[in-house]
Order: sequence, then structure tokens, then C-alpha cells
Amino acid sequence: MEALDAATTSSLGVKLGPVNVPKASDVLAADLRERILSGELAEGAALPAERELVKQTRVSRATVREALRILEVQNLVRVKTGRTGGAFVQRPTTKSMANSVSMLIRGRCIELIDLMETREALEPFCAELAARNRTDANLAELDRANDTIGDLDASLTQFLQANLDWHIGVAVASHNELLTGFMIALSQAIYAGTEDAAFVDAEVRVVTTKAHRAITAAIRDRDSAAAGRRMRSHVHGYADAMAGSDGRNSIVIESPPNGW
Repeated sequence: MEALDAATTSSLGVKLGPVNVPKASDVLAADLRERILSGELAEGAALPAERELVKQTRVSRATVREALRILEVQNLVRVKTGRTGGAFVQRPTTKSMANSVSMLIRGRCIELIDLMETREALEPFCAELAARNRTDANLAELDRANDTIGDLDASLTQFLQANLDWHIGVAVASHNELLTGFMIALSQAIYAGTEDAAFVDAEVRVVTTKAHRAITAAIRDRDSAAAGRRMRSHVHGYADAMAGSDGRNSIVIESPPNGW
């Protein structure tokens, strides 16, 4: 009897908190997400029609729609309307990754000097990989950007866009999708943070042109050591210049530059 009373007293002392039950739409979205990422659902494949998904999963039409909206926001499905419409599978892209990093930069109000320091850590290795992996098409893009960068009659907007194209071009030439995604986001943010004539005078243009052409030459020659060394010197000098100016100010990306 005493043992029973003790057990009863002990059980009364147990306290349980609320049990969080996942929403059906989250569960369905997670299931479809795993099938897409694992390759079970091929890119471009059409998901079953909304009515069929309701029948197969035994959830409401509203739940199916919410699950598809979740996947659409995550860039894992593309929803088309009309007679030939529906939800179609798409795989994550470098651009979608760059957009996510850009949102982080904006949402956390990352300071310009921090962006420069991050680029300083990543971009020399991008240049090394570019020297190993570049194609003729990659070189053509770098040369095209360098021509505009070296044109002292080009407007500030044209110079900055060409500068952005060149830095992204080096990352693309690395043929490393993760590095390319990070560098697209970083370069866009730095573009937004330096879109001011105070940062770019004639001397800066001349120095930038010389540095970019030297790095491009190393990439063309497949000299990875020289490409990395020259890029490190270039971005380090730029980061120092930003630190000596008002570079500790946080920046806000209002929108990606044209073309991205």
C-alpha cells in the first residue's frame, strides 16, 4: 500500500509541456523536398495534379496548396497556370543560393568591410581554380569586362557593372558552384556598397584595370600560383582602402544589379 501511494505521489509530480504536432503541409512539403533532392523526382518532371495529390495523401486541398507554396518559395518547384500548367520539379541553382546569401547580408546588415574580408578569404582560391579550369568562353567574358573597366570614358555605372561582371566571371571560371554562389552574393553586395563616385576616381580605375589584366593573364596562362597571388594582393589592397574610408558602415542592397 505504501509503495502504491509513493508511485502515485511520484506520477503526480511529473510535468509535461505542450506537444508540438507538425502541420500536415510541412510534412508533405518535407516528403516532396526529400524526393526532389534525392533525385527520385527528376528535374522538369510534373508533380501529380492537385486533385490527385489530395487523393493520394488524403489531406485537404488547402494543405496541398500550402505545401506547394513552401516548395515554390524554396525554388524546388515551378508552378505554371493554364491548361498546360501544374507544379514542375526544379533543382536548386547557383542563383537561388546567391539570393539566399544576399538576403542574409541584407537582413543582418553586414558591414562592407566584413564583405571585403570574406571576399579576401575566398577570391584568391577562385582565381587559382579559374587558372586550372577556365575555358575559352570564360576568358572571353573576362576580356569583355576588362575592356569596359579600362575605358576611362565609361560611366560610373558601366565601370561598376563591368567590375562586377569580371569578379563573377572569375568565380564562374573556377567551375565550383558553391564558390560561385558565394561570390555572386558578395560581389553584388560590394557593388551596392561602392556605387558612389567617392569610392571610384580615375586612379582607382587605372589601378583596377592593371590588376585585373594581370590576373586575367595568369588565368589565361593557367598559372594558378600567380593568379592566386595577384588576386590576393588586389583584394587585400581594396579591403585596406575600404577600412581606411567609411567602410565600417553597414550597407543595404536595394535590389540586385542589372543582369542578376
